[in-house]
Amino acid sequence: ASILVKDGTTKIGQFIVAGLASGKVKSLMNDKGERIDEASPGMPVEVLGLDSVPVAGDQFDICKDEKVVERVLQIRRDQIEKAKQPSSKMSLEELFSKVKTGDVKELPIVLKTDVMGSLEAITGMFSKLVSAEVKVKIIHSAVGGITESDVLLATTADAIIVGFNVRPDGGATTEAKRRGVEIRTYSIVYEMMDDLKKAMAGLLQPDIVEKVTGHAEVRNTFNVPKLGTIAGCSVTDGKIQRSNMVRLLRDGKIIYEGKIGSLKRFKDDAKEVAQGFECGIGIENFNDVKIGDVMEAFVKEEIVKELVLTATSAEA
Repeated sequence: ASILVKDGTTKIGQFIVAGLASGKVKSLMNDKGERIDEASPGMPVEVLGLDSVPVAGDQFDICKDEKVVERVLQIRRDQIEKAKQPSSKMSLEELFSKVKTGDVKELPIVLKTDVMGSLEAITGMFSKLVSAEVKVKIIHSAVGGITESDVLLATTADAIIVGFNVRPDGGATTEAKRRGVEIRTYSIVYEMMDDLKKAMAGLLQPDIVEKVTGHAEVRNTFNVPKLGTIAGCSVTDGKIQRSNMVRLLRDGKIIYEGKIGSLKRFKDDAKEVAQGFECGIGIENFNDVKIGDVMEAFVKEEIVKELVLTATSAEA
């Protein structure tokens, strides 16, 4: 395996753990193909002696003896199992956190990349995608191809799997289709970030915008059996539609707000009545209409919000 020493010194004869691979350093070779006895910080070397092939990006450690090697391996196995099966305690804590912070949505992601450098860079970019209502949450990240265990983890957390310069294996593809897990793979980082922003925007609740369509003045009132009070009105501006909501105004004050129950032109039902025409308007479940009242017709429209992102500080 090719390793890059970050601190300390790696020597021939030492016990080494790289990810879930372990062994004893039998040989070291520098970038020039020369055999060396030890490697200092910042030096890339090829090491011979591991019992299996580690995954690119795994951390390696030099251990005192075989007992320490076994202890480190067990800790790493436990961490992997814990990542695959989030505990109910963690779920409860996350639920409590959501309640405390209000209606904040999260976009859970399982992130897999080709090399550690890509993983660190993309994780940093994800951390800067912050909105007041939506947050990206990386529940698991690692170097290597997308596996069946990644799909199982995504299923548990209702997450999507994002891969950069990696592909899912056959088992992962089959399991993802069976469980309905979405796998997205990219080779261009900007395309990945654009798609992620769109996914975050899709979680936003739309704004409800009110639009006034017209006003009508009450000129007379009639009591109609089974329908209640019908207001004889003249449309002063805009238009009144049968599907509109209506607000009854008296001396500029809101008396009632509800749905239009009936809209008629003479004796015929009408879908809409334009400015300058007269009509009969009935309000659902409301009969206290007086001459001189004004009916304000309006509709409520859903406007999709734009995602506003804020770059976070390094500490955040």
